Order: sequence, then C-alpha cells, then structure tokens
Amino acid sequence: MSKGLIIVVSAPSGAGKTTICKKVVALNPSIVHSISYSTRKPREGEINGVDYFFVSEKSFFKSRLSREFIEWAKVHGNFYGTPKAFIENSINNGLDVILDIDVVGALKVKKKYPESVLIFILPPNKNELESRLRKRNTEDEENIKKRLNNAEKELKYINNYNYVVKNIDLNEAVDKVKAIIKAEKSNIKRWEKVI
Repeated sequence: MSKGLIIVVSAPSGAGKTTICKKVVALNPSIVHSISYSTRKPREGEINGVDYFFVSEKSFFKSRLSREFIEWAKVHGNFYGTPKAFIENSINNGLDVILDIDVVGALKVKKKYPESVLIFILPPNKNELESRLRKRNTEDEENIKKRLNNAEKELKYINNYNYVVKNIDLNEAVDKVKAIIKAEKSNIKRWEKVI
C-alpha cells in the first residue's frame, strides 16, 4: 500500500478554501479532511468535531505541550492546531489528507512533510473577497478589516505554494483542486516509493 498524500489548502478568509476542501472530500472517498483544533467560538451552524474541535485555551495549550499538533498558529486572535495522530494514521493507511490551514501553518507542514502538496486559493479580486466576508454575517466591521489586511499579508506567501487556483466559480475551483491531486498521485517522484 502506498502512503497517502498530504494536501494543504490555504487562502485568505472568505476565498472559499473550507467549502472547496469539503466538496473535494465529498467527491472522493480516499481523501479525508483534517479537522483542526480551535480556541475560537463556533459560528452559527458549526458543529464541534465536524467543522473544528472547539476547545478552551487551557486545553489547547495542554495538547500543544504534549506535541499533539504537527503545527499550530495564532490566527485572527485565536489558536488553531492540526492533529498529528490523525494525519499520521491516515497517510500510513493510504488515505490522502486535505488540510485547510493558514500560510504559516502550511509552511510548517511543508517543513515536516516535504512531499506535501500546497495549493493556494485566490478570490476573484479584493472587492469580491470583502463581499463574501460581509455575506457570511459572522464578523463585525473591525474583524472584516483585520481579515482584509491579513489577506494582503497572506498573498506574500504565494510563491511558497506548488499550485494556485482562482475561485471565481466554485465548481470549477473544485475541479481544479481534484485535477491537481490526481496529477500529484501520478507524479514520477512518487513512483520510486511504490516500486
């Protein structure tokens, strides 16, 4: 059995990375979605253990000290961490794992797992990004401005990624991510480990 891929998807808030990841997973049973731990409060409709594992800062720091995360970061004032055991178990059992995490976390994953595939999702433009953030109705004006400012900073990391997908049309963006994963599964650099 060949080892699974780690696919890291990053994007500015509102660009659609979580939606894209969930659709890719729903269309392919050999891909699983890594659920991050977060200290932020759940948004309306979010479910603990499905969208995130919502935990207290005390619990988060306990897990961090126990080295249970392959990466962790503070993003928009909250802590997020990627569970190491889930990632390791999944890829060792031949499953591909898709992570939707921030740019700092993505670089940490790439450092620990150099064979990881990094995909950056771009919004159509800044105005559309702002519009999407406002339509979510989950952020106050201060947080929207913070997220837009962070988007500018996140774009500076784009050259560290293997691929870029512009999310103008959701279905087309999902198809592109699926195509990237399919191509990576056939990449010659992965074959030497199979034979």
